[in-house]
Amino acid sequence: QVQLVESGGDLVQPGGSLRLSCAASGFPLDYYIVGWFRQVPGKEREGVSCISSTDGSTYYADSVKGRFTISRDNVKNTVYLQMNSLKPEDTAVYSCATRCDGRWVVRGLSRGYWGQGTQVTVSS
Repeated sequence: QVQLVESGGDLVQPGGSLRLSCAASGFPLDYYIVGWFRQVPGKEREGVSCISSTDGSTYYADSVKGRFTISRDNVKNTVYLQMNSLKPEDTAVYSCATRCDGRWVVRGLSRGYWGQGTQVTVSS
């Protein structure tokens, strides 16, 4: 069964860190580009980060650049999003997908697999 499962969301204080995981099953995740997206109720979904499947290039929204890092572990068939210096405005449901935000031209295959999302809440 083809599946993407996110985990790692939690309640964290401002300035804290979280690492989100996007684990794939049923297919080789390293074949595809992988993007992280986030959405707050009532707002449009925002592309947060993306990683290529060919050359390892990474892409970040300006709002997270310098604080978030995307990476792959091909052995574990997983992509991670390390989030540091979290701010209240980072609060959202974070989802991963085998595609990336259209603002970036990313080398590699894309497909329409999506995870169910994980909640990140940044609050004191």
